[in-house]
Amino acid sequence: MSGPHDLLARYTFSHPERAAAELRAVLPSHVVSEVDWASLRRESGSVVDPELRETESDLLFSARMRTGQPLLFYVLLEHQSSVDRWMALRMLRYVVRLVEHWRQQHPESAVLPIILPLVMYHGPDGAWTAPRRVEDLFDLPEGDEERARWRALVPRFEYLLDDLTAERAEALMARPGPPLARLVLLVLRYGRTGELAWRLSDWTALMAQVLASPNGQEELVMVVRYLLLVGDKSVRGATEQVLHSVLGTQRAEELMRSYGEELIEQGRQRGRAEGRAEGRAEGRAEGQATSIVRILAARGVHVDDEARQRILTCTDLDTLDRWFERALHATTLSDVLEDLAQ
Repeated sequence: MSGPHDLLARYTFSHPERAAAELRAVLPSHVVSEVDWASLRRESGSVVDPELRETESDLLFSARMRTGQPLLFYVLLEHQSSVDRWMALRMLRYVVRLVEHWRQQHPESAVLPIILPLVMYHGPDGAWTAPRRVEDLFDLPEGDEERARWRALVPRFEYLLDDLTAERAEALMARPGPPLARLVLLVLRYGRTGELAWRLSDWTALMAQVLASPNGQEELVMVVRYLLLVGDKSVRGATEQVLHSVLGTQRAEELMRSYGEELIEQGRQRGRAEGRAEGRAEGRAEGQATSIVRILAARGVHVDDEARQRILTCTDLDTLDRWFERALHATTLSDVLEDLAQ
């Protein structure tokens, strides 16, 4: 089930240009120099089998090296409330499944493509402390020499980690890449800390850059939506002040009025409904359905009464989440409700 962290991170980093900025910031320099970044493209969920179905927190990209060799990037956007000690084993399983699928699609190949797994972590519990190597999960004998002998015999695997919680705001601000990528890294880093409200004013210029980019208003709305969902009253006030600087008084008030009250109320309802699974699911389904209709209207996509009723009465969260993601980039109603006649 997706939440505000999933939606914002996936919306941002599903775009190849913004994904490339993240990868270039984390990968070793010799790898960055060998990749043909113009060839980077996102792979759809059909790349992996149903057992490893795409979720709201993982992304798969393909690219080519300058030598022509294929390359895959598996990116996990990890925001869970606690550090997962078994992440190395989990990532190994994902990579193995991707390799198995690749072999089925390329039976003539005698070699495998390079797959680079990356975990982007922005959880609320401090720095990432789980082992990054599978070999560190085994119960090896004590003593450095003995451990070294045994370590050479067990499976070896390591994933890359972008631990946003260990990064300073200045470092994230200085990363290369599109303005939205840098802004989202900052709000993910500080989104669940007591520092968010007073830091927002430091990002005013960056928000203005986001607004000035293609699709800037849509991108800024996604960030504001996230801030209002995860923040308290002080964050709401700080967000409004920044928007006044970036948009002007009238547009800022319209944006806050259009999205703020509705989203804050959804957040309150989720909090009150915690522990009551059925009520929580119903409330989230209703809120997600309403958001889909609003996004389509904002993008100028006509929604007839039959389609509107279909969206608003849908209670299946997986379906609603899929429609929500499609609505973010839709130009026609059939882009969202895929079974409509083309």
